[in-house]
Amino acid sequence: MADDLERRLVDHHDWLAVERGLAPNSRAAYRRDLRRYEQYLRSNGIEAVADVDPQRVSAFVTHLRSLRDDEGRARLAPASIARSLVAVRSFHRFCVDEGLAERDPTEDLGAPRVPQGIPKALSEAEVDSLLEAVEADGPLPSRDRAILELLYASGLRISELVGLDLDGLDLDGGMVRVLGKGSKERVVPVGRTARTTLDRYLETGRPTLRTARPRRVADTDAVFLNARGGRLTRQGCWKIVRDAGARVGLTDRLSPHVLRHSCATHMLDHGADIRGVQELLGHASISTTQVYTKVSPERLRAVYDSAHPRAAAERRAAARREIAGSPAVD
Repeated sequence: MADDLERRLVDHHDWLAVERGLAPNSRAAYRRDLRRYEQYLRSNGIEAVADVDPQRVSAFVTHLRSLRDDEGRARLAPASIARSLVAVRSFHRFCVDEGLAERDPTEDLGAPRVPQGIPKALSEAEVDSLLEAVEADGPLPSRDRAILELLYASGLRISELVGLDLDGLDLDGGMVRVLGKGSKERVVPVGRTARTTLDRYLETGRPTLRTARPRRVADTDAVFLNARGGRLTRQGCWKIVRDAGARVGLTDRLSPHVLRHSCATHMLDHGADIRGVQELLGHASISTTQVYTKVSPERLRAVYDSAHPRAAAERRAAARREIAGSPAVD
């Protein structure tokens, strides 16, 4: 028979799905983090939510930091520990809000500090090299080229790409409709090159994949199919991207997310407004977009030189000096 802790965890998982409307992948992440939390509590003899105090939650965070692999390295990155604490906070706040507990032991607990690294985008030359490395002849190569083009052209998340359905395509209008985080729908523009590549795959590659296996295992709605005619999975898409990167020496740097970040960074480099990039990526907060689009020192300097009045005055003075020092022309 389930005890108090198990029942509350099940209730919380249902709440994430029904009330918050989290996507399956997000719920799975919460479940993994809370399963680790549950194991820790039980190992310390705790089987009821009411028995958890702030000291125990702090000890759990310390426990996560202490985990090591066989070579003595930290098993969890600071970001992973912070994410676990988010799940724990969500669980205890849910219990209080639903009247299942009288107090929230995480209420006064500070969040672990997470160092903010600057995501490394590909250069435009590297993107060109990557896309040229995949030939478009044959059903699978044409699919792979379309995937790479679409990831870079529209900045889609991997879950949005593999979840894309045929009725979400408007190639004549240059748009695709995707289902983003929290089941929020948005419409994303697609460039001409990506549209052409995607249209070629839909005309020649997808029909072949669609009929490669019996109708009962084929997916009639999915845009991107695997070799068996079913919907391409996240793992399958990851492999496609990594294999393409290996061809041009980008194995350790390339992922679907890197293409998403490269899309946003290159748009900003060419003058796109950050609010527009926020809409394109489907970020609820502009602060998230700012993390994705950290600017290079060179770009920051160029923006300063072009916009600051003192910098503009210095440019004018330099131009006058150059003209004054030029030799006369007959």
